[in-house]
Order: sequence, then C-alpha cells, then structure tokens
Amino acid sequence: MNWRMPLLSAMALLLCACAHAPRNLAAAPAIDARRDLVLTVANPIAAPAPHAGSNVLGYGGGSHYRGGQRAMAALAELKRQYQLREIAGWPITPLGLYCAVLRPPHGVDREALLRALSADARVRLAEPLREYDLYSGKPDGVRHNDPYVGLQRGFAEVHAAQAQQFSLGRGVDVALVDTGVDGSHPDLAGRISGTHDMLADRSAASGGDRHGTEVAGVIAAVGDNNLGIVGIAPEATLSVYRACWHRAGNGGARCNTFTLAKALAALVESDARIINMSLGGPSDPLLELLLVALLRQDRIVIAALPPDGHVEGFPAATPGVIVVGPAHAVAAADGVVLAPGRDILTTQPDGRYDFASGSSLAAAHVSGIAALLLSLSPDIEAREVGRILRRSSATPGGDHLVDAAAAVGTLSGGRNVRLAADRVEPRRSRRQP
Repeated sequence: MNWRMPLLSAMALLLCACAHAPRNLAAAPAIDARRDLVLTVANPIAAPAPHAGSNVLGYGGGSHYRGGQRAMAALAELKRQYQLREIAGWPITPLGLYCAVLRPPHGVDREALLRALSADARVRLAEPLREYDLYSGKPDGVRHNDPYVGLQRGFAEVHAAQAQQFSLGRGVDVALVDTGVDGSHPDLAGRISGTHDMLADRSAASGGDRHGTEVAGVIAAVGDNNLGIVGIAPEATLSVYRACWHRAGNGGARCNTFTLAKALAALVESDARIINMSLGGPSDPLLELLLVALLRQDRIVIAALPPDGHVEGFPAATPGVIVVGPAHAVAAADGVVLAPGRDILTTQPDGRYDFASGSSLAAAHVSGIAALLLSLSPDIEAREVGRILRRSSATPGGDHLVDAAAAVGTLSGGRNVRLAADRVEPRRSRRQP
C-alpha cells in the first residue's frame, strides 16, 4: 500500500516543507519546565499571488517562512494582555498552528493562567511545558567492556543471527527521537543518514550523547567489520532527531514538550517508516496530535514501556504505538512486546562499548527487528508489523520474548527460520545479494 496517503493530501505534504527553526529571540533564557507554558494559535498559510522568484506557496523559500500575520498578531495580543515573555516559537505546519514557549511573570499562578488562556478564543491549546525521561539505567553488579558478539545476550535471545540469513535491514531508515548519537564510533560508521538538532541552546548540555549511542548500536551496529558488536539490522541506516539531553550529576536524560514537538513535526515531513522513541512521560495534547498524524501516515512507532510497567502517558498510551518492555519487567500489560533489556552490550561515545539496561534497549531490539521486516516487505502496514511482532513472542514453547527469526519467517515463505539456521555463527551473517 502507499503509506503516505492516509493522513495528508499532496498539498498538505507540500506545506510541510516549511521550516521548523525556532525564532531567534534576543537574549532568550533557557527553557524552564517549572515555569514555562506551551501555547498554540491558528497559523493558516494563505497562498498570495505568485511573483517573480516565488514558489507555488508564494514564499521565496521554506527557510524564510516563520508565522503568518494572523498568528503573529494573535500571539502579540496574548503576550501583551497576559504579560507573557516568548522564549521560543516556530510553526507546526502539518497542524496549521504556531507554537510558542512562554514565560509568565513572577508571582503568577501558572495553573490559573492556563485556565484563562484555555478559555480564550484566540488560543487553540495551552498547557504546561512537560518533561520526558529516556528509559535506561545502569546495570547491576560488575560492568564489562569486552566488545564481542558472544556477550550480546539480547542478540542471541531474539535469534537475530538466524533472522539475518534473510534480511539485514538494507534500504530501511530508522528515525531515533533521542539524544544525539556519536556518529564517529567505528561500529556506527556509515550508519547515520542524517542528524537533526532540535535543542538549539541545549547543545552544550548533551553529556556525550550516551543514550542515543546505546540505542543506535543495538539497532544498527556494523556487522562483519572484525570489531565490536553487530546490530539487529546492521545494514539499516539511522536518522537522528536530537530532542533530548543528558542531565548533569545523575546521568539521566530528558526531553520536553517543545523539543519533542519539533522532532515529531519534522518527522511528519520525513520518509522514515520506523520511529524509535525510547522515552516517555505525562500525556500531552500537542504531542499526541503530532503522534496521531504520524500514525495515520502508517508509520511504525515503537516506544519504551515506562519503568512502572503501566501503559500510560506519552507516547505509550496512544493507540497504534508498539510498546516494548524489558523481559525482566514485572507484570507487563497485555499487548506489550517483551525484548531483552538487561545488561545489553552496546556502543558508547568515544568508540567505547559497555553494558546498559532498561526498556530503552528493549525498544531498540524491536526497532531493529521491524527494520528486518520492512527490508523484506517495504509496503507492509504498520498494523501488520505489530501483529507479527506480538505473534512471534507467543510461539508454542517460547519464552515470550520477541523472536526475530519467527517474525522474519512469516515473510519468508513460512519457513521455520530459527531451525533452518541453527548452524549459522552469530558473527557470520550472510549478506543479501
């Protein structure tokens, strides 16, 4: 099927070519989730009469488009009336909105202000700026740094080597909404197809982009290069949407409404079928609108199960999202795909390898398996991918882990791939012609 058709018409997709760069506000302070709010106003794009040098929309180029006069006038009135300071803002063209992060004056109750703004006819959406965590953790016990595939528990447990007889993920691009990724790592060389930075002034707080590098290695670390590890889909590529940053001190990573909205809006314009979101947090109306837009485009969205095992909040609770929990999760909800998530050997910044744990790594395994499936069947529907993944973890006598070999077998003439490949060495996966 043509997966681009379900949500947007051809004109709507053309509108998406407009820029998503935030406005450069002089001396704007850093975004503060404790104080700031997110507000959107209608931002219709009228097509003025074409003139020399204009494109079909009447703009000289997407990079010059910011917000329409109507949106800017409404926002200016709201800022003046409620004494708000704009920290950042940019158009969300797929939704016909202009989004701004605003800071109330000192002493103003944010919840009361949000109620007033929500009742204002000029406002489409008003909400607190929320924060989101990436779901990884440090492993218990001794930490190892031996970069051999024999130590890749997850790779072996999902029977990836057997599945790689039939697919290596060639031709598939997986989008990571995460921290950045160390593209100079020798086991990620040539795997990063593009990096899109949504952090702006947050770039100095990246902390080495550890989390994104860990997720990237599980999905697409280079195979057969005589070093390190091998990814589940070693010939897939990765598009990195850098919307999260590492926090100083505890080593955790975090995103917020604004950075995630920019990433999702950019993804609506992209061609990536698979979107890995190893993160989560509270429900958010703006983020859910954008996620639904992606799902209606038949994107395969894979999210990490929250640490408490409950499928709630963003993005896990949105229908159509494939939620993945670690195999050691306690009482995971029905419909959750289980994958290895404890002591997973993977890539680290600065050319290193180490073990990491958490549902982030479990989700990465499933994104890699989805890439194997998509490489075999590029037009497969997202709904069918979800069915195959869930069915593969419910095979008779199985351990309820997602099974790459069983999943790929459903697209390989019904052959029992795992049994057919029992003699294949994990590091010597066969190349596709």
